[in-house]
Amino acid sequence: MKSEEILKKLPYSKPFLFVDEIVTLNEKGVKGNFIFNENMDFFKGHFKNYPVTPGVILTECMAQIGLVCLGIYLIKDINEKASVALSSTEIEFLKPVFPNEKVTVISEKIYFRFNKLKCKVLMKNEKDETVCEGVISGFIKENINGK
Repeated sequence: MKSEEILKKLPYSKPFLFVDEIVTLNEKGVKGNFIFNENMDFFKGHFKNYPVTPGVILTECMAQIGLVCLGIYLIKDINEKASVALSSTEIEFLKPVFPNEKVTVISEKIYFRFNKLKCKVLMKNEKDETVCEGVISGFIKENINGK
């Protein structure tokens, strides 16, 4: 399955899509990028006069690239309508991400068994500094009748 096909299968759309590109993807992990455009709504109020990307949005970006994209790739032969759902996160935030910053998410599969996917995920900025890192888990939800 190619990166473009994975992007088309993501269950998100703007303004809640935090994946611009998948750089590498295989059964062991994924690497992808996203640019936090200065016009995104959350920058208007987080924080006043000092806009930074909220940690929950950084976590979502890490989950979309590091868990969901990888999960879609791994389940490609299970069920065409199956999806990946987030179940837990443990993230440490080390540096802020400012408007117009490009981040790279690197995810390494820890395990994928019994319909559960667990990944070690980190986010780097353009200076190759680690912005945040942690472990994200999710499960495969096999949709019945397209629901």
